[in-house]
Order: sequence, then structure tokens, then C-alpha cells
Amino acid sequence: MSVTWTDLPESVMATLRDGIVIPAHPLALDAHGAFDRRRQRALTRYYVDAGAGGLAVGVHATQFEIRDHGLYEPVLRLAAEAADEWTDRPLVRIAGLAGDTRQARQEAAIAVDLGYHAGLLSLAALRGANEDTLIEHCRAIAGDMPLIGFYLQPAVGGIPLGRDFWRRFAEIDNVIAIKVAPFDRYATLDVMAGIVAAGAEDRISLYTGNDDHILLDLVTPFQVRRGDDLVDLRFVGGLLGHWSVWTQSAVALLARAKADVADGRISAELLALDSRITDCNAAIFDVANAFKGCIAGCNEVLRRQGLLASNRCLNLDESLGPGQQEEIDRVYRDHPDLNDDAFVAANLDRWLS
Repeated sequence: MSVTWTDLPESVMATLRDGIVIPAHPLALDAHGAFDRRRQRALTRYYVDAGAGGLAVGVHATQFEIRDHGLYEPVLRLAAEAADEWTDRPLVRIAGLAGDTRQARQEAAIAVDLGYHAGLLSLAALRGANEDTLIEHCRAIAGDMPLIGFYLQPAVGGIPLGRDFWRRFAEIDNVIAIKVAPFDRYATLDVMAGIVAAGAEDRISLYTGNDDHILLDLVTPFQVRRGDDLVDLRFVGGLLGHWSVWTQSAVALLARAKADVADGRISAELLALDSRITDCNAAIFDVANAFKGCIAGCNEVLRRQGLLASNRCLNLDESLGPGQQEEIDRVYRDHPDLNDDAFVAANLDRWLS
């Protein structure tokens, strides 16, 4: 069964376009590397109660290796069931789609069957393919379900994608959003230019994945020229691995950013948070070791809070980098107001029940 964005509930599309916090959902493993269903369910409950407006499951932070371990369908199913059991409000459900065209379409079929609304499409498996091949791939999968583009930074497997690619991608009618995560301001502008050239700015919602400048993305107006006009674009929310931790604080941050934007006055106090958030991200994403521990770092924060039993990843080469534990200790000391440990502690037993 194929789904277009016009088939989605109006409440889901309105939520996506209004702008929300979408955590990139991690994978819960026990100390022996086995799938921990109880804690996986607890994570979903945490995100719902923290105020997240959506969930992205089967994405980079969930570990692409779930596909090699037969966990793709079970992980997506558990997140959908846990969310349904825990809340009645409209959550935007996003499924990570990866691999070649055949695999990505199979994953899209699973996601649609489980009630997911859109697919976040990774192109990492097509590294080396020409632009025509990439666009053909995207069009094929857009025929199955609404798509969210994914500009993943090269340091963790992404491929460079220019303005012409993003124009052609934005011209695909079943594209509803783009997660912009190249960690590069020039590349971020390429996405903006492509959307404007395609005339798709009213259909495509922009979500930041630039963990190095989360707050600045949320409050910065972008202008791109089209003919005689300057077109204004804004990030409306974020779909972030960083927001898989301290999620209640992220929800408060987005609300504060939206309020300042609506008032037309961005306070210096709010802007100063950008560097502090980036400092936390440097520790959690293991920037010092070229992002080696980016997934393990998120898992480690969740382990410290009691949500996960282990920071372990399916790929044993993905682990905390040298000195990363100490860096996470430091940002906890330096930025105590940015975590949501008290909120987690007050609700943990209920989420684990």
C-alpha cells in the first residue's frame, strides 16, 4: 500500500509544520548486547512525557546495524505500540529507511504497515552513485510513503549533496520535510537554495540536525533569492540525536526559541545558550575523537539517568572514545541547568513498569 502526504491525518501534518522536538530514538541493549524491550519501551514513554512531538526510529542513533540483527521491524513495532499505549496526542512517527532501493522499499512497506507517517531516507549506501541514480532511488521510495530528506554529515557516513540535487529532491511531491545535518553552513545553504529553486518552501518543513548549532538554526532567518524576490526560510524544529538525551530541556528550548522569534526579538541570553549547548554536544558526540563515540555517548547519558542498562552498541567498534567519560562529567558540572535528570528520576519507575 502506498501513502502520500495528503493521506496523513491533518493533525500530524499540522504538528510537523508547526515545529516540534523529534528525538532520534536510541536502541536499548543490556550489558550482554541483547535487545532490552523493557528499557526500549521506557525510552519511548520518556520522550512522550518530555513533550516530544514525534519519534524517529530506525535512524542513525538507533544504529543502522539493527537491520543485520533482525531488529528493524521489532524496534519500530515496539515504539509504535508503546506510544499508542502511552498517549492520545498526535505524534509524528518517522521510520529510518536505508540501503539500496529494494531494501529501502521493503523497509518503507514495514513502516507503512506499522502506522509510521514518513520515512527519513539515508543515502549512505549509494555512495559513489551519480545524481540521476540518487534521484531515481528517492522517487521510487517516495512512491511508497512520504519522505523526509536526510543530509547526514560525512564524518558519520553521509555523502556530499549539492544544490541541484536538493532542487530535484524537493521537486518530488511526496517530500514533506528535510533534516539538515551536514554540520556545515555552506551545505546547509545548499539545501535552502534547492528548496527555493523548486518552489517547495510551503510544502517542505525544515528540521535541524546540525547538532553543532542547534539553537542558532532555530532562531536564524534564512533568505534565498528567486528571481526578483527574497524567499524567507526557517527551521521549525529539530530531529536530533542530541535531543535523544535531556529531552524535556530540549522541548523547553524550542518553546523559548519560538516565543522569541514570534516577538521579533532574540534575547542575548538565549543566543548565549548556543555555545553552551554545543559544548555539551561536543562531549556527548565525542568530537575530540572524530565522533567515534557519538551513539555510545548518547547511550551513556541515558545509562547514567537509569533509562538504559548499558551504553553498549551492536557494533562493538562503536564505543566511548578516549576521555569521553571525563568530558561528559565536565559538561554535567559546567552546565547543570541543561540536563533533565530530576524529571527522569521522578518518573523512571513509572516508565520502567
